[in-house]
Amino acid sequence: MNIVLKKYTDARNALNTLEEILSLDHSLIQRDASLQRFEYTVEAVWKCLKIYLETQEGITCVSPKACFREAKNIGILSDEGCELTLNMVDDRNLTTHTYHAELAERIYAHLKEYAAIMKNILDYVRKNIDGC
Repeated sequence: MNIVLKKYTDARNALNTLEEILSLDHSLIQRDASLQRFEYTVEAVWKCLKIYLETQEGITCVSPKACFREAKNIGILSDEGCELTLNMVDDRNLTTHTYHAELAERIYAHLKEYAAIMKNILDYVRKNIDGC
């Protein structure tokens, strides 16, 4: 299987789990599960984007923020989309502190927006994978 397609499939599956939990009624358990799914979805999406940029665009990046900036440079993301993804990475890095209820709620409030931008990135990657 094409490595980009494999990474895309992994990321899409992760995003599906995030979208599923976000469709449920809000509770503390649902919030906490959503944040956990957000963590692994961000990881899967940026790693998919990293492989896509390397194999399809000849661009090497080694961090999530670098990959999202490169995605902006080649037109995958708008300026606003890039800013949103950079904030998303910051929030992902803060999820280890979600025992602070206020922080957890603040991050949770952005999850649908983050899920939407990750879906857009994955839709772009899927449409542009060579040989698929």
